[in-house]
Amino acid sequence: MIEPCPLCQFTTTTPFFSDNRRDYLRCPQCKLIFVSRDDLLSKKEEKARYDLHQNNPEDAGYHQFLNQFAQPFLKRIGPPPQHGLDFGSGPGPVLAMILEKKGFKMSLYDPYYSPDPAVLDNSYDFVTCTETIEHFYKPDKDWRLLLSLLKPGAWLGIMTQLVKDPQEFSGMHYIKDMTHVSFFSRHTFQYLADRDNLHLEIEADNLIFIKSKH
Repeated sequence: MIEPCPLCQFTTTTPFFSDNRRDYLRCPQCKLIFVSRDDLLSKKEEKARYDLHQNNPEDAGYHQFLNQFAQPFLKRIGPPPQHGLDFGSGPGPVLAMILEKKGFKMSLYDPYYSPDPAVLDNSYDFVTCTETIEHFYKPDKDWRLLLSLLKPGAWLGIMTQLVKDPQEFSGMHYIKDMTHVSFFSRHTFQYLADRDNLHLEIEADNLIFIKSKH
């Protein structure tokens, strides 16, 4: 059975790739590659795998990894004080710590580790979403939520590994993580920017910066 695209709801997606663990489909409209709904982990299985992640706040290498995102993002959002939200902050909210040290006020949201729905009722001067969007089971719903959190003219910073060449998808390290279920490309983000009237800047193959226009 062909599944509709979980991001743009296009009804006719096509089988794209299969390995010995999962089947992947691709949307001809937004070009999202996504895992078949039959192969998604349960919430319990997903949480167990997240608990294995080693995002230690004392890990210098992890700080360096996140600084690849923080440095170009800080050039866009302007000086503190501003109030930001780290969406998908995980068990060790290192990026929020980095930004707080720069003088920004940070709130956290994570469905497993900081599941406070009250923070989703606010709007923010900027939102960060690093190594998170590829985990979205319902990317349409979560994308619209992210946009709703932005004040007019606010920046959304995303860090995710883009699919550069669909022919090389089978070799991406990203697909080896069973919690990675939604795979974006430049085309996908351009589609969203055009549809939702957003300003898009792609800094690198894993750095995407989006500005709300309204």
